[in-house]
Amino acid sequence: MKAAVCREFGKPLSIEQLTLAEPNHGEVQVRIKACAICHSDINYAEGAWGGTLPAVYGHEAAGVVETIGEGVSHIKPGDHVVVTLVRSCGTCGCCEQGFYGSCESTFPLDQQTPLSASDDGSKIVHGLRTGAFAEQVVVETSQVVPIPKDMPFDSASLLACGVITGWGAVVNTARIRAGTTTVVIGTGGVGLNSIQGAAMSGAKTIIAVDLSDSKLEAAKQFGATHLVNPNRENAGDAISRLTEGRGADYVFVTVGAKTAFDQSYNLIAKGGVVVLVGMAGIDVTTEFNPLDLADSSQRILGSKMGSSNIQRDIPNLISLYRQGRLKLDELITRRYPLEQINEAIAAVNNGEALRNVIVFD
Repeated sequence: MKAAVCREFGKPLSIEQLTLAEPNHGEVQVRIKACAICHSDINYAEGAWGGTLPAVYGHEAAGVVETIGEGVSHIKPGDHVVVTLVRSCGTCGCCEQGFYGSCESTFPLDQQTPLSASDDGSKIVHGLRTGAFAEQVVVETSQVVPIPKDMPFDSASLLACGVITGWGAVVNTARIRAGTTTVVIGTGGVGLNSIQGAAMSGAKTIIAVDLSDSKLEAAKQFGATHLVNPNRENAGDAISRLTEGRGADYVFVTVGAKTAFDQSYNLIAKGGVVVLVGMAGIDVTTEFNPLDLADSSQRILGSKMGSSNIQRDIPNLISLYRQGRLKLDELITRRYPLEQINEAIAAVNNGEALRNVIVFD
């Protein structure tokens, strides 16, 4: 099969022929039809999070089940599925609390990659537990969710990460209350889904903060009531004005920038909540005043993959999409073949895209 391989951090991916192992017990082989490009893929490919090379990244995917291993019961060959990086046992401490994205268990695929180079048999890292910048993947059965056969693969692929991460941070992690004030810092693919999650949850005021006017305009379409560009006005002053000096009830930081983290703690009201959604580089740290936080009954929450139960949340999101209540198609900027993946990544890095999607015949 063809796949886009990262052999050197910060360099273009190369299209190569790889061999994919057959699925073992509890595993599924899926022919990929669409895979969106997430900033997590880019961060790994640029070396921001370290790791071992060569590797195949890509984790926001949808496709058709080809074969299944022994012990797989909830799907069958021919099923259309979303493929996620959420690999969970369902029984460990994190899974029992609903934090499936932080599952503590170790799986065979964590120890043995199914990918190897076709020419010499050398091992290729199974990036982000998925390796979906490829024509096919083998993943653990917990990572796939069936979808209706009439749902477009490109739109469905967004449910694997960007949508459940942004929407889930609002609905699952923060569980925001109706009538409250919400700030979303960063209005890319994840941020826009936090915005539409806040709108669905009945937030009274939704303030979108971004340096890009085009992304702010998109935020308005997804439910933002106010737009703030820090290039033109101080974000803290603007949010203070829009909240009559009180601050926001919730602030969602959907980008991995230190300045955004550092600023967020000063934007919340007494009793307010900061939710850290964007994944920063491994060397990024942030500071807050613990006295102020405790004295004001404020909280800081981490949210990985939107604290989602994908077997519950993805079908729910599909229902909202089919009712016309959840925007998915509008998130897609462009579609590219695998051979043009480097152009697609460059457009994301240049701020020219909400979500670019790699599509396969």
